[in-house]
Amino acid sequence: MITPDTVPALQHRTVLLDEAIDALNLDEGQRADGIYIDGTFGRGGHSRLLLSRLGANGRLVAFDKDPMAIATAEQITDPRFSIVHDSFATMGEALRARGIDKVDGILLDLGISSPQVDDAGRGFSFRNDGPLDMRMDTTRGISAAEWIASATEQHLEKVIRDYGEERFAFQIAKAIVARRAVEPISTTRQLAAIVADAVKTREKGKDPATRSFQAIRIFINKELEDLEAGLSAAYDLLAPGARMSVISFHSLEDRIVKQFLASKAKVAQPDRRLPIRAVDLPQPLMKLIAKIKPSVLEVDANPRARSAVLRVAERLGDVADVAAVAKGSAR
Repeated sequence: MITPDTVPALQHRTVLLDEAIDALNLDEGQRADGIYIDGTFGRGGHSRLLLSRLGANGRLVAFDKDPMAIATAEQITDPRFSIVHDSFATMGEALRARGIDKVDGILLDLGISSPQVDDAGRGFSFRNDGPLDMRMDTTRGISAAEWIASATEQHLEKVIRDYGEERFAFQIAKAIVARRAVEPISTTRQLAAIVADAVKTREKGKDPATRSFQAIRIFINKELEDLEAGLSAAYDLLAPGARMSVISFHSLEDRIVKQFLASKAKVAQPDRRLPIRAVDLPQPLMKLIAKIKPSVLEVDANPRARSAVLRVAERLGDVADVAAVAKGSAR
């Protein structure tokens, strides 16, 4: 069983480690003996700390698409822990198959991990040459090289513009199509060079290929689609009083998380002139708890943390439950 003393020092620096776990509020009531989900196991930083704080009867179910993450997770022998080799978007059906319909907390740490970026063989980074793969799950789907070889110029432009927020998307797509007519684009260094030639200006300190690599990675792995489906599944699984902690690393992710949580925390108010009692007014389904960014000390120690944002929200209950509580308190 994992305790605070047995949490190992990991090669991957887990961003907002304590803050994300503290936000799940395990110390309140009997929550330490509840059921929790780590939707993005990665190299296990959050999972290990969460296990160290769980009670003897607690349970943690983790998800990850990366076979290397699964191999790491399988080294954990704690009987309270189980791992699912799939996207967190499937958490609803995966938990139902285990006889679980409600959980006491959910954590999502979005994006890619340092080991994935640093492994040239995965093709996520333009800094080292390697095969242009970019798949988080190397056992399924097409690689970035395969997609680039067959996508239309218009589709290339759309993906790079929409997922990378790249203003030179047209020029980059045109350059990719011109180059692949001469030779296959199969390595990260080839793609990075093509982008660098097409992008004439760039923000100081940022590689010209940054936005394009981000865009293609997000598209290949269906990250934004998974996020939208995962947030909806997570909300459905949360028991009243349970919390969701979500860490995002770029504006596209954070915008989706922010808008989803806001949609659950706000309700349309009827015309004030209508004769509706306060207890019968629409009630919010979630309460926004916190928005947290890494400290200066954490960013100094781990520059990759600088863009991280942690958003925390708490499930208030179904409409009928909330209305019943409000009606009771009004008496």
